Amino acid sequence: MAVHESRNSPRNDREVVTRLLPVWLEEMERHDPGAAERAREGWESGALSEDAAQDLATWVTARVTDTGFNDEEGPRVDGPARITPADKESLHRWLAAHGHHI
Repeated sequence: MAVHESRNSPRNDREVVTRLLPVWLEEMERHDPGAAERAREGWESGALSEDAAQDLATWVTARVTDTGFNDEEGPRVDGPARITPADKESLHRWLAAHGHHI
């Protein structure tokens, strides 16, 4: 990221979504393959459904793995991707910027 580019930029938000969406879809495929396929099709067509957007927002909130605690201060949740609170905010901002009510 360039020095002049904000961490809160639409480009950064899109990069976070692009990194996390495949992780979410992979997890969703294990639990509800039909919903995962619909979400994937919506993503690829640029029209993520409101239900999929809500599920994604809830998922990223529940999957924050980097809480800022060190080993002595508190838990660290292991997962398939490192997800920070800033990543969660980026994903929520991106969804809101695309008309989803989060």
